Amino acid sequence: AAFCRAVFARMGQVRLYVKGAILGYKRSMAQQQTNTSLLKIQGVNKKPDTEFYLGKRIAYVYKGKKADKDGKKHRVIWGKVTRPHGK
Repeated sequence: AAFCRAVFARMGQVRLYVKGAILGYKRSMAQQQTNTSLLKIQGVNKKPDTEFYLGKRIAYVYKGKKADKDGKKHRVIWGKVTRPHGK
């Protein structure tokens, strides 16, 4: 988070999003809970770094094969950062 702010402060631009990756679902050895996804946010490597993102909204944007009724192919699934995971 500090890395992103420093880079864009230097360039004079403000970016309102941070890239990330979906790692999978929250799971135990035998089951997975599909209502909770694990995310890797770019530039966030330690638990204290996640405090800025707690409560923030997440958008998973993807492109579908066919257009919806409005003629748009891009779709969005919304979520929220609720807690850190790991060390």
